[in-house]
Amino acid sequence: MNNSEHILEFDKIKQIWCDLAMTDFAKQKIDTLTPCLNESELLTWQRETSEAKNMIEKCGNPPVISFAGIPDILNTAQKEGCLTPEQLETVGRTLAAIRRLQDYLNRCKVFGFSLAYYEENLDPCQEVREMIDTQIRNGQVDDHATKLLLSIRNEMETANTKMHEKADQIMRTNKNILADHFSTLRNGHICIPIKKEYRYKISGSVMDKSSTGNTVFIEPAAVQKQYEALQLLQIDEENEEMRIRYTLTALLLDHIEAFTQNIRTVEKLDFAFSKGKLSLEYDGKEPHINTTRKIYLRDARHPLMDKEVCVPLRFEMEDPIRGIIITGPNTGGKTVTLKTVALCCMMAQCGLHVPCREADLCMNSNYLCDIGDGQSLSENLSTFSAHLKNILNILNEVNPESLVVLDELGSGTDPTEGMGIAVAVLEELKKSQALFLVTTHYPEIKQYAKEESVIQNARMDFDKENLAPLYQLIIGEAGESCAFSIAKRLGMPDDMLKNAALAAYGTAHPNQLPKMENPHKKLGNIHTKPDIPHENLDLPHKKPGGTHTKPEKRTGPRIQKQSKKTNTVASAQKITQQFHLGDSVFVYPDKKIGIVCQTANEKGVLRVQMPDKKIWINHKRIKLNVPANELYPEDYDFSIIFDSVETRKLRHQMDRKYVEDTLIPEDD
Repeated sequence: MNNSEHILEFDKIKQIWCDLAMTDFAKQKIDTLTPCLNESELLTWQRETSEAKNMIEKCGNPPVISFAGIPDILNTAQKEGCLTPEQLETVGRTLAAIRRLQDYLNRCKVFGFSLAYYEENLDPCQEVREMIDTQIRNGQVDDHATKLLLSIRNEMETANTKMHEKADQIMRTNKNILADHFSTLRNGHICIPIKKEYRYKISGSVMDKSSTGNTVFIEPAAVQKQYEALQLLQIDEENEEMRIRYTLTALLLDHIEAFTQNIRTVEKLDFAFSKGKLSLEYDGKEPHINTTRKIYLRDARHPLMDKEVCVPLRFEMEDPIRGIIITGPNTGGKTVTLKTVALCCMMAQCGLHVPCREADLCMNSNYLCDIGDGQSLSENLSTFSAHLKNILNILNEVNPESLVVLDELGSGTDPTEGMGIAVAVLEELKKSQALFLVTTHYPEIKQYAKEESVIQNARMDFDKENLAPLYQLIIGEAGESCAFSIAKRLGMPDDMLKNAALAAYGTAHPNQLPKMENPHKKLGNIHTKPDIPHENLDLPHKKPGGTHTKPEKRTGPRIQKQSKKTNTVASAQKITQQFHLGDSVFVYPDKKIGIVCQTANEKGVLRVQMPDKKIWINHKRIKLNVPANELYPEDYDFSIIFDSVETRKLRHQMDRKYVEDTLIPEDD
């Protein structure tokens, strides 16, 4: 799993998302999904999510099923096996669900949703479903599946009744030799209990005896004849059931292509609807996607936090600003702010809606995060070592299209040296031109950000009177740690506070602290890396002699920007010019051949004549096979192909004279 996904808790979002999907295909696609780097493709993903959400809101949840067990059933049928009644019943239920989904999509067509036109790819295989429904019931072949089967089962019931009657008759005439007064079943045979000493009084076969040996269970000869007749009838029943099952399996095989296409279509729809359901879970909104390195969030929330208690976040960052330094007291919400911004960007780049009121988010080639202490006893890493190791890896992978998130930069070591390392890291991030969000407590970093044109300070608002965080981000101002105020509120004695203030600022009055000293006095030229002792640091890329080389940059994937769009009218004209009446085209995804019988409208939807029906389809799902001018002569009358004989006759009459109360029907 991607480490940034885990740090930003996108893996938890995926788990919730998976629970909303029905098919294994959709669940697997969600689990392996990564942020999209193609702008056109990402915009398509977002439109699909919005349509799915709107369809659910207007028409209710779609009747999508899981297809559990269906692949095994199809595999058995294709290997010329015979499906069991339970398997056939599963096929019937699946086809019934496909029919319900088809009806659902038809209802959605009224609202003009393009997803609704996937209905054209669904075939409920009515013949197969009706045959299964009439011949299979409650996990077995129904009595009325065929007249022969009904006759056989009636005869079996008669034979079984006669067996019991014969046994009862023999028991009534031989009461004095019975060990008990009722017949019993032994190994499928009806037997009567006879006392051991009278075993030869009854003509028949001994099937069993009691544990004491005093009673034997005999199947009378008269009963045995009926049993043999019943056995023959059972063989006939099994043969007839097998014939029916083989017939239904063969019928399914005849429609296997349509059934497979149904599965593919439902899996695609399930993935789209799962995104819509997730958006409804946290009341998401479709974000605007940009490649201009702008991030804007209005009233954003972390999707895993309770909406009722989560304070909405407002965040804005655009050119020329490349970095935001967030300061403020502990428990003030700095880390949550980092995660919320980065997580919203990652969700949007995976085609998901964002939990906010409005969003304009940039695409990022990768997400590089350092949040948490990262301690590891097995790898002998302290908090500082873990942070530094992770940050060095980040600097090795960063590029101008990255989003970098660093929490408590420079912490875990000597404050002076930690501050110096923090400034050096910020310098490298500034040179990389990546976007970065950083939290810190160092006052020198606040001053550094104030003097940099591409870096901006921000603070988490804090109620000093009540010493309570307000969880509001204020961009453009530096925050305070409020450590002395919090310590006093929590009960630290005054003498301890005085000692703390004296040690930190040279004054014994924590409420009258001097202004922060200019960090340039300590660091010299702030734009150069400060001299930091590194003899005891275990850093990578170390040359002999104690010097270090700069890590070689690793190239990563880059964003593919969308070409500039033309206006809607120009696009419609281009599509109309691309496909003409009579063109032979391939219909994807199954690459079936059809003929254009109605050119594209302003939405890019045209009509294609297939072998058995006419369908409406988006122009993106067809490809030109042979143009009409190569197939037909100039001024060819296409009504010969697309209209019925009756329609053509009626149109001919209408051309000659007016025919009262007559309408020319549209062929479907």
